[in-house]
Amino acid sequence: MKSKDKINDSNKGILNSIEKIGNKLPHPATIFVILCGIIIVVSAIMARMGVSVTYTGLDRSSMEIKEMTSTVVSLLTPEGIRYMFTSAVKNFTSFAPLGTVLVALLGVGVAEGTGLIGTLLTKLVTSTPKRLITVVVVFAGVMSSIASDAGYVVLVPLGAIVFLSFGRHPMAGLAAAFAGVSGGYSANLLAGPTDALLAGISTEGAKLFSADAFVGTADNWYFIIVSTFLITIIGTLVTEKIVEPKLGQYKGDEKATITQITSEQKRGLKFASISALIFIIIMLISLLPNGVLRNPQTNEILNSPFMDSIVIIIALLFFIPGVAYGIGCKTIKSDKDVINLMGKSMSTMGGYIVLVFFAAQFVQYFSYTNIGIVIAVNGANFLEGIGFTGIPLIVSFVILTAFINLFMGSASAKWAIMAPVFIPMLMNLGTSPALVQMAYRIGDSSTNIISPLMSYFALIVAFAEKYDKKSGVGTLITTMIPYSIAFLIGWTVLLIIWYMFGLPLGPGVGVTI
Repeated sequence: MKSKDKINDSNKGILNSIEKIGNKLPHPATIFVILCGIIIVVSAIMARMGVSVTYTGLDRSSMEIKEMTSTVVSLLTPEGIRYMFTSAVKNFTSFAPLGTVLVALLGVGVAEGTGLIGTLLTKLVTSTPKRLITVVVVFAGVMSSIASDAGYVVLVPLGAIVFLSFGRHPMAGLAAAFAGVSGGYSANLLAGPTDALLAGISTEGAKLFSADAFVGTADNWYFIIVSTFLITIIGTLVTEKIVEPKLGQYKGDEKATITQITSEQKRGLKFASISALIFIIIMLISLLPNGVLRNPQTNEILNSPFMDSIVIIIALLFFIPGVAYGIGCKTIKSDKDVINLMGKSMSTMGGYIVLVFFAAQFVQYFSYTNIGIVIAVNGANFLEGIGFTGIPLIVSFVILTAFINLFMGSASAKWAIMAPVFIPMLMNLGTSPALVQMAYRIGDSSTNIISPLMSYFALIVAFAEKYDKKSGVGTLITTMIPYSIAFLIGWTVLLIIWYMFGLPLGPGVGVTI
């Protein structure tokens, strides 16, 4: 017992040291400015050295496998300097999380401002056993990936509020939700947009081995179903046994008081429920065969206007019941109240918008210079040259992906480079492309939550600062490291067991060919 306590104290000491070092760093926005400067200098040095890589990869514009060469491009050439000046606004406005966050908040802000979210949380707190709340938060986070990136905007801050309502540390709730949403991004009970996107790239890589090879959207379905429960269990244990004890008692200024629901609030909930039901029925009608939001060419739902508009649909799912609730409980008296609530939600995002401007420049500089591609290809070549086979090769591939993910955030961009290398290589050893794809997804998801290059990382830092004014990048990374390690180990062990017993990864899809 004493030795176990010493290990725990040692782990806490390491994490505390990382947090202290991280939080002594400047403001996150300033950090991204510094990182931009580092990329500018490093790109100039690497370009002067003529650093380049040649690889067989997927050209995503034509979806064809080609031999491509990527050379590090300097940002200190006349062209590079012109790029930095002329692309700054586009880098900012095209940064994917920015539009997602702001559009979703238009709806969420109304639902919060009218009191709907607070009343729903009151019902949640009074009806959910305290011992199950962590499970609910993590599980909801994992399931949110079916709605693309909306979980980052809605569930992560909601996790903090729910925990605070239960008298628990809100940072633990934020961490639990973030772990589920981002760390568990490749787990779900349903196949979603990510499955379709990666399967398309995997198919092109598999065709290098066999012209008639095909990887379907549901080829990882059985595995991700089991993964959903695994990630929920691991996320719950890490939250309650490691993260929450380390955080201690919350001493911040944010409060969440639980009161009895009034008759007016009950009336508002009734209005909100009816309006939400009507909206959902309308959406379901639009998804009937040949429905307006189905794919007009293929009539499918997965790749359709419905999935492309999921953010605005979720915003409406908050906005419409929010307005109905406000009318029912008389917190909304005119259209001006609605517009004011939307404006108020936007005003709270000022700090985040500033942070996003610099984060977007850094991410785009990394892409423009090709440094991320160089790291990915060299890592792939290294692993290919080791000579591992079977389980050691699969485990090494998971670890390599997890490492590369720290430097190259886009899952599809990494896979477009790695799939044509690893899928044929492992297929030649008898491994199915679906297993290679799943191994990639495990590594990619596990380190999302500790990678500053992950698109929504800056947003989560902003959420954390609401509950801990002294928190920064160091606090968030330190809080999430236990999740990242636990997910990586637990998920890899599950994959090894799956491989050893030859279990099907999806309908009619095995681990070997």
